[in-house]
Formats: sequence, structure tokens, C-alpha cells
Amino acid sequence: MSLDSFTDSVDEAVSGFFEPIAKWLGDVVFYSVPVNGTELPLIVAWLVVAGLVFSAWFGLIQIRKFPLALKVVRGKYDEKGSTGEVNHFQALTAAVSGTVGLGNIAGVAVAVSIGGPGATFWMILCGLLGMATKFVEVTLGVKYREVHADGTVSGGPMHYLPKGLAERFGARGKTLGKVLAVLASAFILFFGLFGGNLFQVNQSYAQLVSVTGGEDGMMGSSAGALFFGILIAALVGVVLLGGIRSIASVTSKLVPAMAGIYIAACLVVIAVNVTAVPAAISTIIEGAFNPQGVAGGVLGALIIGFKRAAFSNEAGLGSAPIAHSAVKTKHPASEGLVALLEPFIDTVIICTMTALTIVIANPASWGEARNGESIGGVTITSDAFATVLPWFPYILTIAVMLFAISTVLTWGYYCMKAWTHLFGRSRTSELTFKVMYTLFAVGGSLLTLQTLIDMADAVLFMLAVINIIGLYLLAPVVKRELNTFLAFVKRRDAGLDTDTDEDEDQEPVKTTV
Repeated sequence: MSLDSFTDSVDEAVSGFFEPIAKWLGDVVFYSVPVNGTELPLIVAWLVVAGLVFSAWFGLIQIRKFPLALKVVRGKYDEKGSTGEVNHFQALTAAVSGTVGLGNIAGVAVAVSIGGPGATFWMILCGLLGMATKFVEVTLGVKYREVHADGTVSGGPMHYLPKGLAERFGARGKTLGKVLAVLASAFILFFGLFGGNLFQVNQSYAQLVSVTGGEDGMMGSSAGALFFGILIAALVGVVLLGGIRSIASVTSKLVPAMAGIYIAACLVVIAVNVTAVPAAISTIIEGAFNPQGVAGGVLGALIIGFKRAAFSNEAGLGSAPIAHSAVKTKHPASEGLVALLEPFIDTVIICTMTALTIVIANPASWGEARNGESIGGVTITSDAFATVLPWFPYILTIAVMLFAISTVLTWGYYCMKAWTHLFGRSRTSELTFKVMYTLFAVGGSLLTLQTLIDMADAVLFMLAVINIIGLYLLAPVVKRELNTFLAFVKRRDAGLDTDTDEDEDQEPVKTTV
């Protein structure tokens, strides 16, 4: 049996077995209600409402404290002797690398095709709201993290849900928290293996094949697929062995590079069509409140924009706190402020740049997609760049590769923390996970397993339900942590020696073996 026949057989067998489960799970998690001629997924409303609640609760912190967040990420308020593994900038880039990916390239194109240019406006608004949610969950991630005897750190919903609920509600909260922690770990692990690993490798391989001659090209054979998978697996395995320090070291260089390449290309298209910029912005704003040809009118454009943003920046899903928890700091809210920059970078900047480029370039494929033709999102984005840069598909391939590798790396770290929470932190346990994760990367170039990827999406958004309930219950803790940090900032700005100060409200981080 050839390799192609074998992989086709595996795909068919997996799809046949899991398809009914995936369909049922997707119908439950992404259950939609009709609203003025369009469908509103309740999970999207759940995420958006959380952003509204936390924006109000913390007084639009994403706007008021944005300058402070920039100062923190630059290291102005670093403290000597802080517990952690990476600095603020490295923690931010590690987390951003897990959210910035193919969705920013392909998903946005789909959004402005279905929801029209006006979806961009609502996408930006949802990204701004998500900044507040991200602040809350990351502050809790650092607050309740565990520092192990070897200096490594573990954090995330599997830690702050049981500890925080036990602290606030006693024995009952502790029992509930433990159950939620197990579910959170299982959800993160499942999504990471299929959505954060296999899918990313699969899509980056598909893009590489498309620019190297297609199925008849040098990379179109099963041998080429296997070579690509082994290469990616080797790169991921080497970096993953080094833990968050190694991942952060790579992503702190990779994320700025990939974002820089992509944004520069967007700016080139915009600059060449600079006279069309005012009209494009006007089209986006007008389309947000008076969309033409969009099912559901204004609500339709709003829902599409919110859906794209919510699926892109992962605010409220509980994944980012895992990376941010490794930061060197004595004040959890300091990293919460850094984290609110994440949806701004992912959604407000990169997604918006993609949408603006498509609207300005107005490629033929975008018009065809808006008329109902089935055209891939990557194709639309690539065509938009090709109107100015005919060779851009090759640059896009590099960008896709960088996006995919960084996402696989970050989700590898997330998955390992979920794995060790479920199965322990022994060297054997960690090595078993790393071998399994790298094998999934090899499989990504050979298999599609779309049914399991669909299940992974549903599972990750199931995590958002339990995570946000926890965020509501623990918001008063975040408020105290914010006040503590702001008091520290005031003392530091006044020139007082804060490196030796101990904040009375600052609880020690639990250390475990």
C-alpha cells in the first residue's frame, strides 16, 4: 500500500467514526439563534458580553492604561529578583504567536466577503473589548501560578480556577475548581494537538505546495509531504525541549519578523493605492451601519465582524494565561496590562490591515466571493497583494510558514502544561508528550483529519464557557491586584526604591516540586 493510500484510508476511517460526534458537538457549542435574517452563535455573544462587562468593570482599562501597558512591556517597571522565566516582551510575543496565524490571513478575507467591508469596523470593536477580558484572565494566571523547584512556572485556567475558587468560596469552590481544572486541561490538550499543531502544519504545507508547482511540483508528492513534516517536527522538537525560555527566545524574534513582513506588504499595497484610502475607510464605516447585500443588514455585518475577532484573538478562552504566567514579575496585574496589548496587535492591527488591503486592492476574487462563489480566504488575500506585488504568493508562503511554526511552538507549550497537570511532571511524562507532539507535526503534512479539527474548535470554545464564569467570580481579586500594582507604579514614578519593598497585599507564589 502506498503512503497516499494509507493516509487516505486513515482520513476516511477517522472521519467516518468521529463525524457524528463532531457534528453534534459543533451544533451544541456553536448553537446559533436567528437575529434579523442572520445567525448569531451564542458563544460569540458570550465572549462579547464578557468584553463589555470587564470593560465597564475596570473603567475602559484598555484605553486608560494603554500607555502604561507600553511602558511595562518595555521594562520600565521591572523589579530585581522577580520570580519567573521570561521578561514581559518575551511573554507577550510567545502568547501573540499562539493567536496570530492563518486566521488573520484567510479568516479576515472570509469575513469581509460574507459581512462586507463593514465587518471590519465591528471586528475592531470586538478586538478592543477583548483587551479587557485578556487583562482579567492573564492577571489571574500570574496571581495563581505555581513555581516549581527547578524554577519553571506553570499557570493557566487549570491553576487559577481551582485555587481562586477555593480561596473565595471554600471547600465547595475547591471541589468545583478541581473538576473545571481537569476539563480545562483536557480541552487545551485536545485543541493543541489538532488545531494548534496538525492543522497549522497541514495548511502551511498546502500553501508551500501551491507555490512549488502544485500536486505535480517538487513538494506535491507523498515523499515531499513526509520530508516537510519531519523538518517541521524536528524544528518544533528542538525548541520545545528548551521549554518556555527557548520558545520565548524564538518567538520574540519570529513574531516581530513575521508581523513586520506582513504589515510591510500591507503598507506597500496601501501606499500604491493611497488615493483610494479615504474611500476605503468611508466604505468600511458606511458598510458597518448601512451594509449592502449582507444577510441581516447591520446586525449581519456586526455578527460576522465579532465572530472573526472572537475566533482570532482568543480573549476569554484561557489559553494565553499559560504563556503569560511564566513572566518575571511580583505584580500579576503588570502582566495583565501587557496582555491587553495582545488583541490590539492581533485584531486591531493585523486583522484590520488585512481587511483594509483587500478593500483597497479590490481583487476580482473578492468580488466573486461576495457574489457567492466558493473561493478560499488565502486566495483572496494573496490576490489583493498580487495587484501590486505579483511575486507576493512566495512572500505569503514565508509568512504562513512563520505564522504556523510560531503557533505550533506556543501551543506545544500550552499542551505540555495541560498534559503535566493531568499526568504529572516527571521527566518520563514530559518526554512522552514531546515525542507525541512532534509526531503530530509529522502527521500534519500527511493527514487532514478535518473532522477532528472541527471538534478541536468546538472543544476550545467549550473552555471559554467555564473560563469566563471563573473570570466573573474572581474579578474582585483582579481589582485588588490592579490597585496594588498602580500603587507600586506611583511609588516608582515618584523615585522611591521599590525593589526592596514588599506589598502587604501581595501573596507569595506557591512553590511546588
